[in-house]
Amino acid sequence: MEENKNVSKNSWKRIFKKRWFFPAVYLAVAALLLTGVLWYQNAVNQGPDLAEDMENQLDDLREDQEAQDEEDATTVMQQQEVLEMPVSEDLQVEIVTKFYDYGADAEEQEQALISHQNKFYQSDGIAISTADHEAFDVTASLSGTVTEVKQDPLLGNVVKMEHEHGVSTYYASLDEVFAEEGNEVKQGETIGTAGQNTIGQDNGVHVHFEVRKDGTPVNPEHFINQPINKIVGPDKGEEDKEPAAEDEEKAEESSEENETPTEDDSSAEDENATESEDNTDAENDTESSSAMEHA
Repeated sequence: MEENKNVSKNSWKRIFKKRWFFPAVYLAVAALLLTGVLWYQNAVNQGPDLAEDMENQLDDLREDQEAQDEEDATTVMQQQEVLEMPVSEDLQVEIVTKFYDYGADAEEQEQALISHQNKFYQSDGIAISTADHEAFDVTASLSGTVTEVKQDPLLGNVVKMEHEHGVSTYYASLDEVFAEEGNEVKQGETIGTAGQNTIGQDNGVHVHFEVRKDGTPVNPEHFINQPINKIVGPDKGEEDKEPAAEDEEKAEESSEENETPTEDDSSAEDENATESEDNTDAENDTESSSAMEHA
């Protein structure tokens, strides 16, 4: 064992005595130091670029996520948004004028007539008021775009909004108007305040609210709290009108039939006329004979 240790020490001593040993060690150390310095400089130079690239990637991911979240929220809103009354949820209101529905009974139809200058008009919407007849905020019943803001001599200030699925809403008899044409309004946002108009004076302070499907008025009460895609056009109005028209035509035809003489009646009239003419001729002949006898 001691001989092996002595041999190892002698070998290391021989190596240390070599002239190339220490220069080789110095060169190796210098190479390692130079490599470390170069690596550090490269890391320092590339660090800001890498950090900037990573920050840009994070920003892109964040924007994509926000866009996806917004799209998802819009989709959910469109799927879940339902038609609401154009007033605040905590406001106690009543419908003072109903929508004129041809399929309704006589009492409801009477409640849907508007009296103006001794004439009655059928209501295309509903009039909403409060028990105290005080002014109140009018809100958007659906999210949409304000397409028209005007002042009507009979209806007062009017705001029209367009929505998806061919649905549009009208808000009339407004006092103040906060919405402007072209505005994108969310459901529940205030667009004006209730006021009075000329044609609905009997209702006092109110808002006249209409819902239309492809331009045709529909009964708002039928679709309150219903999804917007469930709003459909009237399917009974025209059908109810057609039977009435048919009845009128039948009555006219019956009247014409009563007034038009039948062939039997015409023959009887001809016979009576002939008999009358024969009697007249006989009387004339008798008179002529009498005259001749007197002569």
